[in-house]
Amino acid sequence: MAKTDKPAKQGRFRQLAAAYSMTKQYDRHIGLILLGVFLVVVAILVGLGFVLGHPFFVGSFGVTLGVLVALIVFGRRAERAAYGQVEGRPGAAGAALGMLRRGWKVQQTVAFTKNQDLVHRVVGRPGIVLIGEGNPARVRNLLGVEKKKHARFAGEAPIYDVIAGDGTEDSVAVKKLARHIMKLPRNLAPGEVTEVMQRLKALDASRPAAPLPRGPLPQSAKAARQMMRGKFNTPR
Repeated sequence: MAKTDKPAKQGRFRQLAAAYSMTKQYDRHIGLILLGVFLVVVAILVGLGFVLGHPFFVGSFGVTLGVLVALIVFGRRAERAAYGQVEGRPGAAGAALGMLRRGWKVQQTVAFTKNQDLVHRVVGRPGIVLIGEGNPARVRNLLGVEKKKHARFAGEAPIYDVIAGDGTEDSVAVKKLARHIMKLPRNLAPGEVTEVMQRLKALDASRPAAPLPRGPLPQSAKAARQMMRGKFNTPR
């Protein structure tokens, strides 16, 4: 068991190192900030330990808690840095949709134009969510066409459309896209979600293969994405 655990731990350390390297490019003081967070938490717990008469016991707990809080702060700042790398590039919305947790079926680039206007699709408890990115006028037309196509296969499932942009003119900022979708009302039971996904396979089978934009999510940002989705284990 120890032999199989070791490569997994090494993989997590590499992911952390990659995420830290990527974050430091956009957040030069990340190291000092994390150290400060850790020391403040430890100092508070040590001080509380003296008050309670158990400085070493409470202080040792403070070390663990300090590492955990520092990781949480790091995850949020890494998220900000990851969005900074993809924002404004073709496929940025598709990369942001990768932050959605289990229970969501994400299909990138179900429709596209030669001008790199894209429509992505998410299926979940709210129903079908179509996300467009690109030129707002062209994307609205493309979303309208896709809504009509999906309506023939959606049955009773609601269809939502969202334009990913900078957060102005009825668009949703890329960094807020996943949270916006997760806040939509739950209209379908899990079994109904599976049924909708099965029906949409017929629609997808009739489409030509969609080319994915090159490199919407930098390699070093993938570790940050995994951290945002809770795939790193917290220290024990």
